Amino acid sequence: MNNFTYSIPTKIHFGKGQISHLSELSESGNKVLLCYGGGSIKKAGIYDEAVKILKEEDMEIFELSGIAPNPKIESVREGVKLCKENSIDMVLAIGGGSVIDCAKVVAAGACYDGDPWDLVITPRWIKRALPIYSVLTLSATGSEMDKFAVISDMSKNEKWGTASDHMKPKMSILDPEYTYSVSKKQTAAGTADIISHICENYFTNVKNADVQARFAEGLLKNCFKYGPVALEEPDNYDARANLMWTASMAINGMIQYGAEVAWCVHPMEHELSAFYDITHGEGLAILTPHWMEFALNDDTAYKFADYARNVWDVVNDDDMAAAKEGIACTREYFKKMGLPQTLTDVGIDKEYFDIMAQKAADGCKGSFVPLNKEDIVSIYEAAL
Repeated sequence: MNNFTYSIPTKIHFGKGQISHLSELSESGNKVLLCYGGGSIKKAGIYDEAVKILKEEDMEIFELSGIAPNPKIESVREGVKLCKENSIDMVLAIGGGSVIDCAKVVAAGACYDGDPWDLVITPRWIKRALPIYSVLTLSATGSEMDKFAVISDMSKNEKWGTASDHMKPKMSILDPEYTYSVSKKQTAAGTADIISHICENYFTNVKNADVQARFAEGLLKNCFKYGPVALEEPDNYDARANLMWTASMAINGMIQYGAEVAWCVHPMEHELSAFYDITHGEGLAILTPHWMEFALNDDTAYKFADYARNVWDVVNDDDMAAAKEGIACTREYFKKMGLPQTLTDVGIDKEYFDIMAQKAADGCKGSFVPLNKEDIVSIYEAAL
């Protein structure tokens, strides 16, 4: 296990009715930028509830609405402008990971003199950020409890992740009931995203990081257990609650610290989203089994065998055979969840494979199994 510094500073209020804790925003001032997406929070009544609490605290509310899935740099720029023009004190995101990601870069951009895209490309330039708060409505990215954000510039077909400790939310509210109305498509895609976050950390070259591995395996079992339940019973509180907390634990550093490894499936999928604007979790579900098959060899079989035995309860003493069973279980699970199985299913062909593969290779150096451009093209082709 490697040396590490442990810091997860976000205060979490988890459970029913926890939105009352929005009163805590008054600790950061009285001007808040409220960020949200297409208006579903208004239909669900969350918007009215939040505004009522904020007004009771004499907060002045400014709004950034219409934040899209795969959030765009244009929304970030608009939010930064609002912050600077109105001397905003803090940013509140109500929504899923896309809204929170956008709010994070807005909060950082409000404290930066240049174009906020600079902070996406060069994270080390993030020196501070306005306080960030969130109310989560979709279990997927874990952005409510981590330092990461992913922003797209579709004019350049670019989608990049940025990160800074300054962008860790000060406080997040996690009410599983707010995810009851999430569609089957988004529930399935969100679960695939959680699974991928765990796998990206789990498949590490760091030896003997057993605590992290056992945590990760438990989190994966939660996804595989509760994902189908949430699809069949959207208002099953236990299923929604377990998925929500698993999403936060998957990427808040708990299973990463001391076992760090570069991610590879996410960089590959980010290129798909950058060129085709597909649903992130669906792209991950398509690529993950193909990456597993590519990465499986005599040197890595032990790790995939651990995954198969400890997560899928595969009983097979032969590492390679066990590993293949585990990968087959993974593919079958995504199929059971109704997720697309091929790139063709989501309208992707070979046209941009070369350029996407090169950009992905540049972004995943140091991953569990090294991938060059040709390797990634072969994974894309296998996924057709």
